[in-house]
Amino acid sequence: MGINVLIVDDHHVVRRGLAFFLNTQKEINVVGEASNGKEAVERVKELQPDVVLMNLVMPVMDGVEATKKIKELSPHTKILILTSFSDVDHVIPAIRAGASGYQLKDVEPDQLVQVIISVYRGENQLHPKVTTHLMTHVSKGGDRKEQLIEVLTKREKEVLAEIAKGKSNKEIAAALMITEKTVKTHVSNILAKLNLADRTQAALYAVKHLRL
Repeated sequence: MGINVLIVDDHHVVRRGLAFFLNTQKEINVVGEASNGKEAVERVKELQPDVVLMNLVMPVMDGVEATKKIKELSPHTKILILTSFSDVDHVIPAIRAGASGYQLKDVEPDQLVQVIISVYRGENQLHPKVTTHLMTHVSKGGDRKEQLIEVLTKREKEVLAEIAKGKSNKEIAAALMITEKTVKTHVSNILAKLNLADRTQAALYAVKHLRL
């Protein structure tokens, strides 16, 4: 048993290197690889991995679009961006698309393993350089509301709105015509992305920031 990981990168050498290293870790099983976003979506359908290591700039379909499609297809699958780009123009769209973590390719191998484990457990993980760039962006006038609410997917916003109405997971599932398991996954993602402790805080946040 272990965390099933799909590696997505358009460079064969990068994929092979990551696969070789990660397969030496007892906590991780590399179940497949993909060379672009479109192939990644197809592989997720087939393999149902726990975590996808996703590059951003790729041919056919980029990592942001692939992340959106994978989260719609398989909400429980966690996306960990692994790229060379740390600027907010790349970071924010990736987080908005549903990525649970954003790491740079200079991350230490052992640290990458810990990040994968943390993301699998539902925690958000940002590379220190990425965090610094986001903080600088906000301090220079980046819209705080955009930094928070806009990291949620459309479906997560819908779930958040239902939470604000005091509905249970079962009631939300019925209202949105999805399973309770999917609702639970969305709730966990919402709390993690907005750095909230519980549903009560989520409801208060929704009332304040959503036009309900």
